[in-house]
Formats: sequence, C-alpha cells, structure tokens
Amino acid sequence: MYRVAIVEDEESYRSQIYDYICQYGQEHQLTFDITSYSDGAQIVADREKKFDLIFFDIEMKEVNGMEVAEKIRERDENVAMIFITNMAQYAIEGYSVGALDFVLKPIDYYGFSLRLGRALGRVKKKETTEVVINNGGNIRRLDSGDIWYVEIENRILYFHTASGEFSMRGTMANAEEMLRDYHFVKCNHWYLVNLKYVTEIQDNIVVVADNRLEISRRNKTAFIKAVTDYIGGGL
Repeated sequence: MYRVAIVEDEESYRSQIYDYICQYGQEHQLTFDITSYSDGAQIVADREKKFDLIFFDIEMKEVNGMEVAEKIRERDENVAMIFITNMAQYAIEGYSVGALDFVLKPIDYYGFSLRLGRALGRVKKKETTEVVINNGGNIRRLDSGDIWYVEIENRILYFHTASGEFSMRGTMANAEEMLRDYHFVKCNHWYLVNLKYVTEIQDNIVVVADNRLEISRRNKTAFIKAVTDYIGGGL
C-alpha cells in the first residue's frame, strides 16, 4: 500500500487528483491510502502521518506550497513530491526541495498517470526489507538496503555490507527469494547484486561498491537489462 497526500486548496482539483489516483490503482492493481488537505498548515501540523508521495499545490491562498514543502522536507528526506501549478516556471523552484516532478493545470489523466507511475518507481526503489542472519545461534538483523551483494560458497551465504561481512548457511535460491522484490539480481552463479550499488559495467565485470564481480555469459543479458531498467525507472 502506498501512502499519498494531496495538498490543494481548490476542492475541484483535490477531488480530481483523488479520483485519478484511485483510477490508476484500479488499472495497475495497486492500493493507496490517500489523505487530503485543503491547506498546507494542516499537513505541517499532522506530524503523526508519514507519506510515500505528496502532491503539493504551489499557489494556495493561505500558505505558499513551497514553504510547506521545505518544512516537510526538513523532517522527511525520503518522501517523493510532485508539484501542481498553473505556471511551469513556478515548478522549477520545486527542485530546490527535491521535488520529483510537476503537473500543470488543467490536469489530464494521461500526463498525471505517467508522473504518478514514475514517482511510484522512485518510492519502490527506496523500499527495503529486514534480513535476519542466523549463524549458529548468533543472530543479526540487516536492512536489505545496506547489503552490497550476497555471495555463496560451500552452502554458506555471505552478506557483504559497509559494516562488514555476515554469514549463515543457505542456498542462493533462499537469498533470491528473500530479496527478489528489492532490486537484487544475479550477475553469475555465486553473486546476487543490489542494483543500488552498481556504479559501472566493464565488459564482463560489474563494479559494486568498489568491488569487481564477474558477469557470467549466461546471466549477462538479463543482468544488463535489469541494471538498465533500474536506472531508467528514475534515479
């Protein structure tokens, strides 16, 4: 489920955006938890709510949407933001607070859906899961987003991270099952790579957090496509 906020002082646009999000959800079998605010002060005051994506109207009567966005960004560096405006030049200001995109009024569904899809791709990239490493009764919890790559040798899985190397018994199939929804892809039989940390591909070598790993001939086409798709989804 994606948590989305709409900050828009015009009821007609607020309803339209709500309906467009619901329509997108039906078309793509996605679930949204949508919260609507009629002015920016409401979302600033609602500190308990956390969102994956916020649609901001820039020009609101009571408060400037850009000022609201700056306050939200101060307390949440990860939330994706899309600005709504009548004038494209205003949207450029949004990039100073890390806005992902902007939607011009009047809003058409096709353009809106493209931007929503791109934003959700960004949100998806930031999703992580917890991996529990159990090594002979020694248990450690890792965030999947901190794992550079997973290596297998003699039925032992090695999880390489900035904090060190952690191991447990298992199979590569086990690791793939745990991490397949979090942008991990095999570059060969021994390595499962977090695409987040891929910085370079040189012929049959992939550079992952300064580690050089071999790309097998069998996996090369699928691996390069996965890297390309990941980058193309909007970094």
